[in-house]
Amino acid sequence: MSSKTEEASSSSLWNVLRNARISTKITAVYAVILFMLLTVGISAMALGVYYAFYHQAEIAIDLSEQQTVAKLEAGADFTPSFWNDDPVLPGVVLRVTDITGRIVFENDSHFPSLQDIEANTRKRPPFWANQSMDVADIGNSTIYHATVDIMHGGSIYRLHFLRTITAESAFLKDTQHFLLFLTVSGFLIALCAGYFLSRRVLRPIRTMMATARSIEVEDMSRRIEVPPSHDELHDLAVTFNHMLDRLQTGFSQQQRFVSDASHELRTPVTVILGYSDLLARWGQTDADVLKEGISSIRSEAENMQQLIEKLLFLARADQKRQVLHKENIELSELVEDVMRKMKLVTKKHTVTLEKNEPGTIYADPVMIRQMMRIFLENSAKYTPDGGHITANCVHHGKYMLLSLGDDGIGIAPEEQQKVFERFYRVDTSRTKAEGISGTGLGLSIATWIAEQHDIRITMDSALGKGTTIHLAIPCVDG
Repeated sequence: MSSKTEEASSSSLWNVLRNARISTKITAVYAVILFMLLTVGISAMALGVYYAFYHQAEIAIDLSEQQTVAKLEAGADFTPSFWNDDPVLPGVVLRVTDITGRIVFENDSHFPSLQDIEANTRKRPPFWANQSMDVADIGNSTIYHATVDIMHGGSIYRLHFLRTITAESAFLKDTQHFLLFLTVSGFLIALCAGYFLSRRVLRPIRTMMATARSIEVEDMSRRIEVPPSHDELHDLAVTFNHMLDRLQTGFSQQQRFVSDASHELRTPVTVILGYSDLLARWGQTDADVLKEGISSIRSEAENMQQLIEKLLFLARADQKRQVLHKENIELSELVEDVMRKMKLVTKKHTVTLEKNEPGTIYADPVMIRQMMRIFLENSAKYTPDGGHITANCVHHGKYMLLSLGDDGIGIAPEEQQKVFERFYRVDTSRTKAEGISGTGLGLSIATWIAEQHDIRITMDSALGKGTTIHLAIPCVDG
C-alpha cells in the first residue's frame, strides 16, 4: 500500500513539474544541480579533512610499529636505553603489556589508560579509518589504537601503539554542522535568487504571450516590443513580428480576395436575376424579349463559370493541391500549336509567329499552354482592331526565351507590377470606353504557373505603344 502511495506521489510531483512554468522548471533544474554540487563539494571537503587526520595518525603508527619491531628483533630490551634511537615517532604512545595485561613498559604514563580506551572504542569505526586499528573517543579526543603481539626473551608481549587523531572532535563536529547549515542556507538563497532571476530573464516571453493573446484577426496591428539586447529573445521577438506581418498580409489578401470575388459574382447574379424577372413578366408573349433574356443569361452564366473555375484553380494552388504532370516537351511544337489556334479564333488582329527555335523543356504541357493563352488573350483584349500580336521563341544558353507582344494600349509603369495581383485591373477611361472587362485573375494564374516551372517573367510596356511579355524558361538541353 505504501509503495503505491509513493508511486502516486512521485507521479503527481512529476506532473506538477511537467506542467509548471518554464521559470519554475529552470529553477528546479538549477536547484537540483546546485544541491548536488554543494553536497558533493561539502562532503568531499569534510571527508578530505577527516581522511587527512586519520591518514597522518595511521602513517605515524605504522612507522613506529615497524621501527619498534625491528629494534626488538635486533635484541634490544625494554630498558630506558630503548628510547635512545627514537623508534617511536613523536605523538605516538607505546605501551607494552605481558600476557596478564600488566604494563611492563611505556613512554607516556599520562596518556589515557588502556581500560578507558578499550571502554570507549567504537564498535563501528568510520569507513575512512584503517580497519586493522581501533578508534576510541575520549573527551574531545579521537585516538587510534593498534596492537602487535611479539615473542621477546622467551615471553609473549603485546605492543600497544596509541596516537591521538585529533584533540578537537567537538570543533570538527561544530564545523561539520556549520558547513551543513551553510550548504542549506546557500541552497535556499541560490534557489530564491535563481527563481527571481529566471522570472526576470523570461519576463519578455510573458510580455510576448500577453501581446499574442491580445491580437485578434480583426486587429493585427499590434506588435511585440523588441528587447534592446541582441540575444535569443530579441531574435524571437523579431521573428514573431515578421510572422505577424506575414499573417496580416495574408489576412488582408484573403479579405480582399473574398470581397473582390463577391463583387465579381454579384454582377452576373444581378444580371441573371434581372433578366429572369423580365422573362417572367414579358418573355411568354414577346419573342424578342425571350431571345434577349436567354442570350444574356447564358452569357453571364458562362462568365460566372469561368470566374468560378479560376477561383477554384487559385484555391487549389494556395492549398498546394494543384497537381502538375511534368514531362520533357518540345517547346517549339507547343508554341506553334498555340499560335495556330490563336489565328483561328482572332479575326480582328494579325497574329504572327516570327521566330520559333527548337528547345526541350521539362514542364506540364497543359499548364504551359494555359499560361501562353492567358498572355495572348490579354493581348487580344487590350489591342484595338487591326493591331498585331507576335511571338518569338529563341534558344539562349540554359533558357528558352519566349516573347509575346502586341501594339495595344499598353500599361503605365506604376501599374506594371500590380497587374499580376489578383482581381487587379487597369482602371482607365479608355478601357471603360472600349468595353474591355475581365476578372483580373488570369495573370495571377499565369504567375503561379511560371513559379512552378522556375520561369522568370519580365515586362516591357508603355502607354499607347503596346506590351511585350518575356518568359525565360529553363531548358533541358541547355
